[in-house]
Parts: sequence; C-alpha cells; structure tokens
Amino acid sequence: MTRAATAGLVALLAVAAALVAVSRAQSPLIADLSKHLVAITTGFAGTDVLLFGAIDAPGDVVVVVRSQSTPVVLHRKSRIAGIWINTATMTIDEAPSFFAVASSRPLEEIADEIALKRNNILVNDGDVIKLAPAKASPNIAQEWRDALIRNKQRENLYPRETGRVEFIGAQLFRTDVYFPANVPTGTYQVQVFLFRDGDVISAQTTPLIIGKIGLEAEIFDFAHQQSAAYGLIAILLALVAGWLAHIAFRKA
Repeated sequence: MTRAATAGLVALLAVAAALVAVSRAQSPLIADLSKHLVAITTGFAGTDVLLFGAIDAPGDVVVVVRSQSTPVVLHRKSRIAGIWINTATMTIDEAPSFFAVASSRPLEEIADEIALKRNNILVNDGDVIKLAPAKASPNIAQEWRDALIRNKQRENLYPRETGRVEFIGAQLFRTDVYFPANVPTGTYQVQVFLFRDGDVISAQTTPLIIGKIGLEAEIFDFAHQQSAAYGLIAILLALVAGWLAHIAFRKA
C-alpha cells in the first residue's frame, strides 16, 4: 500500500471514529488532529496537519489556527537623499506569528462580519492584531495592521486564501492545514466553530505544539542559554575555517 493510500485510510478511519464519538457524546461538534506535535528537524520543509471531525446535523464549519500573540515592531522606510532609512516606527501590542482560516463555504455566506469579529475569525480585526488606541488614530492603526498582514503573507505565515473544509457526507468533515518551513515554534490553538443560521452553535479548541527536536533543538537551546559561549565558539569556527581556506589556496 502506498503512503498516500495509507494516509487516506487513516483519515477515513479517523473521521469514522469522530462520527462514533459525536453520537456517543451527544455533542453537536467533535474534532481532532492527526498529530498534536509538529517536529522541526534539520531537513524540515513544511508539513500538512489533518484536522477531522463530525457534526450532529448539517451546518457550516470554520477552522482557525493561530500561534500565540507577541509584540511586533514595524518600521516604515522612506528614501531620503537617495538613501532608504526608517522614518516611522509602530509597535503592535499583540499579533499572532501564524494565522490561518479554513471554512466549508465563503465566510461572508456563513455569518455576518459582526459574528466573525466576535469570534476573532477575521485577521484584520482589532481583537486579533491589537494596537493601543493611544498610539494612533483608527485609520492610521488600520494602515499598520494592513502592513503587518502584507509582511506575514509574503512569508506564507498568513495564507492569502481561506482554506477549504470538505464534507464527506452530511456529518463528517476534514481539512489540511499547511505549515511552511519557516513556521515559528510554540503552542498553537486550533479552533473549530460550528455555525448554523449565522450563529455559533458549538466550538472546540485543540492545542498543537510546533517545536524543534534533535541536534537543531540542542544548538538552538545552547545559543539562547549560553549566548556568550555560543558566540565565542562561532568566532573560533570562523577563524579555523578562514585559516584552513588560506592553507588550501596557498598550496594550490
């Protein structure tokens, strides 16, 4: 059996198990992930994580995946006398480093903007990317938020397009969430919403951990915990590499 066929069989069994779980729990929504740990190793080039689940009756499913929010400092560059320099700076109080949305239908067909904002499903909402009102007027604040979103989209950390939640029959659903090679580490929240008639009927949050393992993790931890020693070792390695290159070229 090929790897793709095996993955398809596992997904089918997973959604079938979700259907059994939703019937036993008498809950309108049950969802889970194919894995709860994304391990970043030296050869990590991005990966997909399968989210699957079941609902008790027809409805719309929206999935939101976000990392923890942290402060972000943005700079605006302007060309002055032929030189590009920073002419403005803004600190975003809170912004997720990764934010992705998937839905069974276009968001505007599922609920109105008020309901989507209430549940922090729109990335350009002030509750998702927070900037203190005292720092800028609403229009200026939105400009900085838009700039942050553009930067994250270029890095593939805020996907430009809403992902697709696919239904298998009337109750089973699945979607694949793609994490690029440059995805930041940390604990992520995977939120699943069940909408009916524009309102959230049920919601579920599942944690997902993205972390470094192996030699890369050890080097990363050493560099942060023993920064002085790491810097000294890096300098010594550079000197040795330069000396070896000098010897090699002199013999040639």
